[in-house]
Amino acid sequence: MRRIFTTLLSAALLLTPATAASADPAPKHREPGNGPERNEIAALIEEPLSALAATERSASQGAVTLRHDRGYPRRTTLPIPPENPGDAAIKLGLTPYHAIAGRLNALQALGDRVSAEVIGRSAGGRDLYLVTVTAPESAADDWKQELGRRLIEEGHRPPRGYKAPVFYNSSIHGNEFEGVDGALRVIEELATSTDPAVVKLLKSARLYFNVVANPDGRIANTRANANGFDMNRDFVTVSQPEVRAMRQIMIDVQPVAVLDLHGYVNGTLVEPTTPPHGANYEYDLFITNTWANGLNLESAINGLGYTPAADGVNPVEIPFRDYVDGWDDWPPIFTPQYAPFHGAVIAQTIEVPLQVNNNAYNTLPVAELQRRSRINTDIHATAIRGTNRHVAANADKLIKDQAEWFRRGAAGEPHRTVPLDIVPGFGPEDVYSTTFPRAYIIPGPGPAAARLVDFLVANDVRVGRALLPFRAGGANYPAGTYVVDMRQPKRGLANVILEAGQDISPRVGAMYDISGWSHGLLWGATVQPVTDNRLRVVSAPVAAASPTGSVPPGGGPLALELADGKDVQALNDLLRQGVAVAWKDGSAVVPSSARAAARTVADRYGVRFTRGTAGGTALAPVRITAAGSADDLFTLREMGFQVTPVNAALLNAGYDWSTTDVFYVGSGLTYAQLNPAARTALDAYLATGGVVTRGSTGTRFNTDAGLLQATPVTGNTDGNGVVRMADGSFSFVYAPRWFTGLGAGVKAEQSYSTEGPLVSGHWRANEDGSGGPEAARGQAAVISGLDERGAAVVAFGTEPMFRNHPKGLFAQVAGALYWSAVTSGQPATTP
Repeated sequence: MRRIFTTLLSAALLLTPATAASADPAPKHREPGNGPERNEIAALIEEPLSALAATERSASQGAVTLRHDRGYPRRTTLPIPPENPGDAAIKLGLTPYHAIAGRLNALQALGDRVSAEVIGRSAGGRDLYLVTVTAPESAADDWKQELGRRLIEEGHRPPRGYKAPVFYNSSIHGNEFEGVDGALRVIEELATSTDPAVVKLLKSARLYFNVVANPDGRIANTRANANGFDMNRDFVTVSQPEVRAMRQIMIDVQPVAVLDLHGYVNGTLVEPTTPPHGANYEYDLFITNTWANGLNLESAINGLGYTPAADGVNPVEIPFRDYVDGWDDWPPIFTPQYAPFHGAVIAQTIEVPLQVNNNAYNTLPVAELQRRSRINTDIHATAIRGTNRHVAANADKLIKDQAEWFRRGAAGEPHRTVPLDIVPGFGPEDVYSTTFPRAYIIPGPGPAAARLVDFLVANDVRVGRALLPFRAGGANYPAGTYVVDMRQPKRGLANVILEAGQDISPRVGAMYDISGWSHGLLWGATVQPVTDNRLRVVSAPVAAASPTGSVPPGGGPLALELADGKDVQALNDLLRQGVAVAWKDGSAVVPSSARAAARTVADRYGVRFTRGTAGGTALAPVRITAAGSADDLFTLREMGFQVTPVNAALLNAGYDWSTTDVFYVGSGLTYAQLNPAARTALDAYLATGGVVTRGSTGTRFNTDAGLLQATPVTGNTDGNGVVRMADGSFSFVYAPRWFTGLGAGVKAEQSYSTEGPLVSGHWRANEDGSGGPEAARGQAAVISGLDERGAAVVAFGTEPMFRNHPKGLFAQVAGALYWSAVTSGQPATTP
């Protein structure tokens, strides 16, 4: 996407077919007017704007991409949903979802400042609304703004009149309600205000409001969306449609400032954060601007006059200043921690103070809930107004710093160490850094490489495809190899996706959430960093990965190795079609008569069949009964399995096990919850059906139900991250577990490395010295065997489907399910 300036503005970026990438030495930055780039930039600025309209843009995996040939206002009439008296916001005196579209339609009709668009749909099928508030613009003005955005992305100054973009994201957690109403209040004020400051603001800024990021959760009074996902943990996985829409907004508008509106922390929490700090940021630019707006918002919110005695509202808290640890910006999974990679030099979570959700929603009087909601709405509106004023007063600096952020990446400059005391209190504990490689090589072929490349491109990371063979990092690579040249504006995002990460356990006592995530190690593709500066590759920019599916010519059976989740999807597709597939040595065997079906799924999923040999155990579609988390269920269904969710109440009411091949236990069920009849029915099922377990719930169920003879050991429950396994592969843990004392017939399918398993993340031993990565060395992480009743059981101590993220591990789960299904009730084999 947005490649019109790639070859014209920066010699360090990926190349057209006629150009070679070189890295000796890094080019010095040239200000416009001081070198040969001046004429190129001037020609672009003078280019007829209509020519830009011909540039094709990606729709980014279903998210709606903003157009730049319409100007503002846009006057879209939003469809109004049916009235829903059960909307949870009504009890709080707040705006129900079904009333939002009507309010926005009315605001558009008030004048020429407010524009509303549908930018996607939620997991539950509800419209997502983007509101843009700005002074009127012609189509030519709109394209001039886009031209300025692209110039900034290349590290250059925009044309005069460029408007500073600001993005407000409301209620990504559905039951943190008041951000929606705070945003609506400010939009209403801006729609008609004659205040000279507002008029000036709207001539110099574009204000973008994602009015309700999680309509499903807002209506249902849940944190998660309709798929059960906490979307403020999804930004480097992007499994959910709402997150794809938010990502696309940030790519399209390139905001200098982002506020993510949440609740509830009393006093109001205003970022910046505690350490550890994101090592792939240009943190000197980020902390100075975010700190300044943090102080600005503290003054504005405290200035409202709410007090602990009269209102139950404590003064503002700024974690960077007021906390030691536990509220960090290390993982790029949250909205404000992802936004800086697209240029936000201010990015902050705002947590309003007075709780109205969860137990409070169910127990407090309605009048008290509505009093709290009014105060919270007031604070959110004040945070938006305060940020608007700060941006208006500092727009030139914010735009300059955003361009500088991107310039450093395009120039390939070394990562800068942030000076101590750059803001008050910034000390050695705040200094985190990284070393950017010269490039990353993704050899391919195969669905894992294609998926990773498409993910990078969808995140606006520039990827090239080699047109000729080349040598890099002491290895030879063929034409068609993917190259991520790290001399590009968004190198920080490329690196945070592809690098292995860091073990930060010694430096930090507590983390807010996960600490390791590497796509390079967990998504199944081979990713090779190259540090040699003499990189010479003739390549072309990639808009989408090349097709990877294939079927060998000729006749005879075909084999499909389950190395990736896409292989699983293809296999389950064939099974649904009734193809007579066999299971043999961990692979699927497809008869010659089904070659046409194989070619179809090879093309659909990008999988590669090889020549096979007949034989194996007949395989039918695996029917799963699952007591699992939202990410368990989502991932299993994504792979094409038929999944029936259950809990103790359903099993105790009498459950028909005859339609189950494998019982998956990962969350929300204990054996002790089952009544005698349910246990009897489960025991009867175990004579012919399989079991796959995961996590603390699964290991406890394995023990209590008397399945595999093994002693589960739970490591430090705060430990999480990317781990190295004894077979040289990588996995993910969250509250890591392992198994000791394996009984007869119980096999360790996968063990932690004996060299020290933690690659990146935060995993310390407990205070008594137990439960750390040293204790896990060489221990069994995944085990299998036959229960005495006949069930084939696999137990995972790792987290291979965590939040739908470690995609390279999905096939491991699928292999366990297939093996369990075909082996139960038969003599022991291994998956």
